Parts: sequence; structure tokens; C-alpha cells
Amino acid sequence: MKCSEITAITPCDPGTAGGVKFSSITEDSRRVVPGTLFVAVPGETADGHDFASQAKDSGAVAILGERCDVPGLAGLPYIHSVHARKTLGIVAHRLVGDPSRGMKVIGITGTNGKSSTAFLIQQILESCGYPTANFGTLGYFVGETTRPAALTTPFGEDLASLFREARDAGLRHAVMEASSHAIEQERIAGIDFDAALFTNLTQDHLDYHADMDSYLESKLSLFRRIAGPGRFTVVNCEDPLATRVMEVSSVPCHTFGEGGDCRASEVRLERAKTFFHLDTPWGSVDVELALLGRHNVINALGAIAACGALGVPFEKIARSLSSLKKVPGRFEHVDAGQPFQVIVDYAHTEDGLRNVLQAARAICEGRVIVVFGCGGDRDVTKRPKMAAAAAELADFSIVTSDNPRTEDPERILLDIEVGMQRAGKKKGVEYLMVPERREAIEQAIGLAQAEDLVMIAGKGHEDYQILGSERIHFDDRETALAVLKDGPGANDGCD
Repeated sequence: MKCSEITAITPCDPGTAGGVKFSSITEDSRRVVPGTLFVAVPGETADGHDFASQAKDSGAVAILGERCDVPGLAGLPYIHSVHARKTLGIVAHRLVGDPSRGMKVIGITGTNGKSSTAFLIQQILESCGYPTANFGTLGYFVGETTRPAALTTPFGEDLASLFREARDAGLRHAVMEASSHAIEQERIAGIDFDAALFTNLTQDHLDYHADMDSYLESKLSLFRRIAGPGRFTVVNCEDPLATRVMEVSSVPCHTFGEGGDCRASEVRLERAKTFFHLDTPWGSVDVELALLGRHNVINALGAIAACGALGVPFEKIARSLSSLKKVPGRFEHVDAGQPFQVIVDYAHTEDGLRNVLQAARAICEGRVIVVFGCGGDRDVTKRPKMAAAAAELADFSIVTSDNPRTEDPERILLDIEVGMQRAGKKKGVEYLMVPERREAIEQAIGLAQAEDLVMIAGKGHEDYQILGSERIHFDDRETALAVLKDGPGANDGCD
């Protein structure tokens, strides 16, 4: 592709680079190979412009960035773009033949439930005979290949490669999580979405977004992209902001939840399964799910609504529901034959923690003991709020480290403890502060008696913990299982 051709697909000024040809595009100077268009964007800790010389030495033929009146950089011609990452995404997808245009693509956004809903949509579609790619927090799934997810939503060039791989593998459906960061940073530029699904909006990421209105706006911008014949949106009508989301939809909008197009009644929550009666515009049926908690009923309704709106026959959808597998790290039981329940979940927001603790209450005859923490270098205002949720819904709480990152773990725990104290909880009687996560899990399991339930929240499927700038192996499920089998102090290799 010539640099001059970029102007035909996205606004930019090629300057003196018009006749320069390139065969690849990247914003990572370490990925530059001969013939690459290097995109220089400011990051959280570095500016891509500072790596222009490195990119040139590796074979870059031009630089694309947002600086004005810059004819060249590091001896290479400079292309001006109003939004460099948006241009990168559009160009990256064009270079591989715009694979998403030949696929049915569903983008899922919201605070909680994105991964579960995406996983359920993938399962339903595949059960109905539609092989489906899935890109999100749980991993990047293309056919039989699964890669660990570095980000909920990959960067533009990586998404282009994933969609090309899916197309080449013969997949014609894809579901992906669209995080607020990715939407705002235009990482999803170049993707031809057929549908957008909104799960909910609760406080999170206010370390990145200025306020909740800004956070919501990032979600709404995904819905504004969905336009044209055959396109649709799907919205959780139980969320207080559902009306705002529906208002920006210019295509048919399908709702789910109480009072929605897809709704559940006669919900019965049991220890191993959930039962409910499903009503949809396409048919009704009694459902048996191997998923626990009312929040998973909502997730399933969203998945059903999306698949129904795609035109999947209702009879096939209904048959697929009984075979749905549990979502990894989402209300996942850890069982070594103990007389109490141990559950691991990804809940890391106030709303998420409330959901799983309420679900725990519904299937627990004894005490609910929760282990939780909050991530470092992230929104500090949610810390006491998560504590308030634990104080209200659990019988005993153990506050511990999540991913402290570069923050002092003790400082994070003190922020959380504020919420415990405001709720009138007594330290040592109704909650403990245990900075080391393994020790916290050991103590929780040690406290549990017959019929109790231990909820280990915050990390779910993650198999690592970030301490400072180091990522160490740590899996809540592995740790809990080792403690259950061998007792406190067991070494399961997670340290």
C-alpha cells in the first residue's frame, strides 16, 4: 500500500510520504521490520516519537503521528493524522483484506459480565453449528487455538491479525469484548461490527475516565458505530442507564432482563444448577443451566438475545442451553471433597462483589466468608465501597492483596478498611487484614465449617499476581485446592 492511499480510507496528510510504499504497520518499535509504517503515539510511560530512530534502523519507511507541521522525523517522512491509533486500526485491517467484513461480529461492552456473556455466545453459536472466534479477558480463541489475553481488547494491529486468522480458519462469526479503554483509544477501529451488546455500568476505571459520564460515553460510542441494514444492538434493560444506551441506537434494539424481550421467570437457584422459564420473541422454554447466581441468568439472557437477533433458530438455541459449560474463573467451584463450598470469582468491583455474594447466599446454608482486595494503581474510590459490599453481604471478610502493582499493599488495605469501619465491623471479630494472599486463602479455608461457603474474589481465571513491576505465578484455584488437599502451608508451586 502507498502512503497516499491512506487518505482514501481515513483523513490524514501524507506530506512528502505520498509515494512511499509499506507492507505492515505497527505502534511497537520492537515489531518494525523492513517496509513498516511506524505509528508514533504517546503512551502512559513513553512517547512513540522517541523511538523513531530505532524504528528507522529496523526498516521503517515512514512515521505516522499526531504532531502538526512535522515534515520528517529521524530522517523519515512524517504523516499527520488527527487520531493515529484510529488510522492504525483502519489501515491494519485493510492490509489484511478487512476480514471482519465477511463475518458476523458482536462487540460486548459494560463493566461486569462481558467475559461471561462472550463465552456463552461463543458456546451457543458453536453448539448450533456456527464456529466462532472469541477475543477477550479469558483469552483469544480461534478454532482450536487459544492464546492468553494480554489485554481485554488487543491493540489494532493485533486485532487485525486475529480476525485474519479467524477468516482463514473458515470462521464466519466472532464475539469480542470492547473495554472502555479500547473504545476510547480507537483500538477497535477498522472492525465491521454487526452488533453491540451492553451488560451494565457500575463504578470502575475512574483512574482513567474523568467521571462516570465519561465512562458511559465511551460505551455509547460503540453503539453509535452500529449502523446499516441487518445490524442490531442488545441492551440489559435492568440497568439504570439502559435508556441512555437505547437512545443512541439507530438500529433495532433487543432488550433482556426483567420486562425485556428476553426474560426469565420462576428462577430457582440451587447448589449445582439454576432453573428458570425463558420467554423470547422467538419462543419459550424451561431452562436448566450449569451456571450459578442470578447474575449468570442475566448473562445467559444477553447471550440468548444476541444469538436470536442473529437469526439462529430458537429450537437450536434452546437445545444448546443445557450443555453450556461454566465460565472459567467465574463462580468456579474448587472441590477436594470438603464439607463446605469454595468458590473463585473474578469480581473486582462493588457491583460484581455484590452479585457473587448474593449468589453465594442463595446456595449457602452456613456462613459466607469472603476473601477480597483491590488492585493497585487503579481507582481508589471503589475500595471502601467494595468493603461496604462485603460488610453487608458476608459474615466474615478477609481483606488481602489483589494486584498491588507499584502501590504499597498495606496502603491499599487501609483504604479498604475505611469501608469496614464505616460499616461498624470489628477487626479481629468480623474481618481480618492479611496482606499476603496465600495466607488469606489459608485462613479463610481454616475458618470454614460444614455448610459454610468461602468466596475468593478478585482474580478469577488469572494465574498471576503483579507485585511492583514483577508478574509472579499465582492462581487462586490452584492455591485453594492445594490448601484443601494438604492443609495450610502447602506448597503448590504458586510462589
